[in-house]
Amino acid sequence: MNEEQRTAMLNAQVACAMIQAMGMQAANQNRAHKGMEPCYLEQDFENVIANNGIGFNSAITTLQGR
Repeated sequence: MNEEQRTAMLNAQVACAMIQAMGMQAANQNRAHKGMEPCYLEQDFENVIANNGIGFNSAITTLQGR
């Protein structure tokens, strides 16, 4: 992959992670409106970053083509 393709791939991963996190946030808000505890906690949101390979080190590695 060239630099442009690696950047596009990283952007796609970020978009997927944002969609997932937004769904998780919406589920938490829905539960809050019902007086329930959230189903997703901080660690769950951090896992979205790790699972999509968009943490700092992973992003740098992807952009450098390693």
